[in-house]
Amino acid sequence: MASVPDNAETVHRCSAARAGRATGRGAKMPGDEAGGGGGRRPFVRAAARLRPTRRTTARLRPEGRAGGASGRFRWEAAASLGALLLGWEGAVRAFHVPAWLLPAPSAVVRALWAERTVLLDHAAATVTEAAAGLGLAALLAVAVATAMAFFAAVRAALYPLLVVSQTVPIIALAPLVIVWFGYGMLPKVLVVALVTFFPLAVSLAEGYRTADPRRLALLRTMGGGRWAAFRYVLWPSALPSFFAGLRIAATYSVTGAVIGEWLGATKGLGVYLIRASKSFATERLFAAIAVIVGVSLLFFAAAEFLARLSLRGGPTMGAAER
Repeated sequence: MASVPDNAETVHRCSAARAGRATGRGAKMPGDEAGGGGGRRPFVRAAARLRPTRRTTARLRPEGRAGGASGRFRWEAAASLGALLLGWEGAVRAFHVPAWLLPAPSAVVRALWAERTVLLDHAAATVTEAAAGLGLAALLAVAVATAMAFFAAVRAALYPLLVVSQTVPIIALAPLVIVWFGYGMLPKVLVVALVTFFPLAVSLAEGYRTADPRRLALLRTMGGGRWAAFRYVLWPSALPSFFAGLRIAATYSVTGAVIGEWLGATKGLGVYLIRASKSFATERLFAAIAVIVGVSLLFFAAAEFLARLSLRGGPTMGAAER
């Protein structure tokens, strides 16, 4: 890995490059000989050194020993779940609990298999709504959080509104969305976006606040504007926080889609839940709940995969020169 100069040395070299161009000597920055980057602006070369290192991003990933502990945790969780299901099955059979009140896990598994085609059809609708709403919320969160990071007036105006918006239950807002936009897919997507926007926006805004102010000041001294600050300092610093919020929002998205389907839809796991409850088919209710849990875990795993993909082998200092 290339050696990392301190901020004073970087400023000195950039000043020397400017002085060389002014006097006609054409002083070069480190890496110009190998990469022919003499025409690049100084803050671009210096900002490349300010990016997170592999060592920094490695802190976000478990090491070998930590990975083994994670594997043991998964086995322990699976064993606990198995013990719970066995105890549930035994209690239902021993106490002759009516199936409409509490079905045995074996009855739920049979319902899952018998209703697999119908459940998959409804799950596809829910997944589509959740994914679309989560994507919309992510785009809006990036735009709003970035505006709050660059403009103090925007942050002062919007941040209190974001907090107040979380005091209104989504179950109270969802009927209004249905009334305004009808019973199609759009209102469900908007409900999901309302549910997931807050954790994404707040996590990203706080991530921007963790950016090193010395790096921002260094970019300004070398002529870097807001885009350079966003690209080389703010966004890399905020990525861990953004993905932390994305993990939370990913699980919320499925819940938001189901809530929207409860209030008015023709297809989806929320619709399936309502139909099963009206017919007192409790085993089908539990089957739908199991599918919702599975879909939520898949969304969480997808967010985890994106986080590892984005943070793994992060850009190294001096990588641009190589």
